[in-house]
Amino acid sequence: MMEIAKQSETPRFSGILAHPSSFPSPYGIGDFGPGAYEFIDYLEKAGQTLWQILPLGPTGFGDSPYQSFSAFAGQTLFISPDLLVEDHLLSEADLCHVPCFDPEKVDYGAVLVYKKRLFETAYENFKSSKDKELKKDYDRFCQENQEWLFDYALFMAIKDSCGGCCWLEWEDSMRDPSLALKKKWAAEHSEAVGYHTFLQFLFLRQWTRLKKYANDRNIRIIGDIPIFVSPDSVDVWADKELYQLDSRGYPLAVAGVPPDYFSATGQLWGNPLYDWKAHKAQGYQWWIRRIAHQLKLVDILRIDHFRGFSAYWAVPYGEETAVKGKWIDGPGADLFLAIEQALGKGLPIIAEDLGIITEDVEKLRDRFEFPGMRVLQFAFDDPNDNVMMPHNHIENCVCYTGTHDNDTAKGWYDTASKAAQKKARGYMNTGAADISWAFIRTALASVARYAVIPLQDVMSLGSKARMNYPGHPQGNWCWRYTSGQLDKDWQAYLRELTLLYHR
Repeated sequence: MMEIAKQSETPRFSGILAHPSSFPSPYGIGDFGPGAYEFIDYLEKAGQTLWQILPLGPTGFGDSPYQSFSAFAGQTLFISPDLLVEDHLLSEADLCHVPCFDPEKVDYGAVLVYKKRLFETAYENFKSSKDKELKKDYDRFCQENQEWLFDYALFMAIKDSCGGCCWLEWEDSMRDPSLALKKKWAAEHSEAVGYHTFLQFLFLRQWTRLKKYANDRNIRIIGDIPIFVSPDSVDVWADKELYQLDSRGYPLAVAGVPPDYFSATGQLWGNPLYDWKAHKAQGYQWWIRRIAHQLKLVDILRIDHFRGFSAYWAVPYGEETAVKGKWIDGPGADLFLAIEQALGKGLPIIAEDLGIITEDVEKLRDRFEFPGMRVLQFAFDDPNDNVMMPHNHIENCVCYTGTHDNDTAKGWYDTASKAAQKKARGYMNTGAADISWAFIRTALASVARYAVIPLQDVMSLGSKARMNYPGHPQGNWCWRYTSGQLDKDWQAYLRELTLLYHR
């Protein structure tokens, strides 16, 4: 008589994808204040053990969290004014005149203007504060983060003095300064350098408390980093030798991907490419520091565009599309062996392995046992059997209904071909009216160890709630929800399904 196989003892997890910018807040953008804590409480009551976010870095042009001024610094717009009042850095009176921000959409420019005034007030109050513990915490923060903090604060101070323009437009002496010149400028811009240092202190202080609150409730945070850095970043400005640049600092070639599901002309990201020989010569120390830093901020780290470590798409600088690029070998296993040697084996890393994935990418991912990704929308878009179909999932992967780059489940269905709609309905045995929750049930039922659902799908929202539209330079990263939208019926049903599928 055939024995019934025992259920795997490997734990199964599920959670929700929601960036802090989307949280309810009266200050124009979600932050680390009450709305974030309310969201974590919602996760706990819904039986979830994962919270996935997008990159936490300070955003530049286009407001994309994947184009940041620093690979180490934090997004200061997430600093909560309410928590600054609790720390006696702002008064209630400072928050009396809040502009009428749209509760369902972020206007980054307006938020920046408003919060800058609050932050400047908080900084003045900090300088005159007699709170010894706060000052001690600040000094400890500066000491523990000195490797990246000085260059970042100086970079932002100079950028402010230059009207916010890209460092490539600065005066020659500022574009490639010596250490002595940096110190001279830091002294001359000491007030601005101190201000940006202080904001990073506030960011980490509030984020650390929020992360602890989540962890204490058995919720682990999945962070996210882009493989490449922004051209207008302190990373490129301070370490030009690590990138493929000409003598003036301009890229020789830039990053992107060839034509794919999202765009017929590919995606031209414009990021400078790494000089991997230079990184190797330094023992990959920059990457080791980056991964170590991020794993202090989050519990699990998703690396965007993982396939770029095996081979990356290089587009000649100045091209208008990504069509005329070519594949060039990346560092491969050499990089991750160096990271393992420095930080230990079994690092909690998720490999974003979407797009054109070749055998060498799969071998690199599997060699280090990094979970890959499966996206249900891609399963039904393809008329053929494919790796995204739930019956083809493996245990060591993360199943998503969709990602930040996808439409919502409802939005996808409303615009999908009739063939794709029919395939989805048939496979999930559902009607169109229940499509979002059919996606959720299917993801939770998958053999994948991890299942992550964008909050928009829990809310059954359409395309207007989409977070990003690849290839569209404007109108992204703006979606917000209001406190009243966190429906308790959804919470109860999500918990029921989570228990049903042993997550």
